[in-house]
Amino acid sequence: MADKQRYSDEELEEFRLLINEKLDVARKDYKQLMSSLTDSDGNDVTDTSPTYKALEEGSMTQSKEDIMNQAARLQKFIKGLEGALVRIANKTYGIDRITGELIPKERLRAVPHATLSVQSKMKQ
Repeated sequence: MADKQRYSDEELEEFRLLINEKLDVARKDYKQLMSSLTDSDGNDVTDTSPTYKALEEGSMTQSKEDIMNQAARLQKFIKGLEGALVRIANKTYGIDRITGELIPKERLRAVPHATLSVQSKMKQ
């Protein structure tokens, strides 16, 4: 029996549904992070004493940096998931970009935007 060259349309549909679920969650999380950066949730210290505000400034700066880092990671994740949807549409999803072999389903379920098998990733 010849090695399988690509995932079937049914398998690709399964992955598409999984990716869309993860994409919805990631976009929602990104929106919440960006909302907290712009203080649009109303939970700030503008109506409290100036002394308290001064003490909190350093902590708020660190928190905003953390939020910006999280948002950047989420944005990269979202782009990776969107790329995976393009590969599904092109029927090239799940093919290791180095070896040309299929990436195991278990890896794709855990990391749906993966373009490398674990072996290829370790060689890099």
